[in-house]
Amino acid sequence: MSTVIENLLSRKQKLVEQLEKAPSVEDRDRIEHQLEQINTALDFLDRPGSKDAK
Repeated sequence: MSTVIENLLSRKQKLVEQLEKAPSVEDRDRIEHQLEQINTALDFLDRPGSKDAK
């Protein structure tokens, strides 16, 4: 499970970097949408009762 979380966090970091350089509103919207999806996945994986919960 931690590999999935690590991959999501890595992807999130890359998207944040892209967001800072995004030339158009459409690009920013697309990136922000992807960030929302990643945050949702991370929230789901971090819920109490998940297999990787502490």
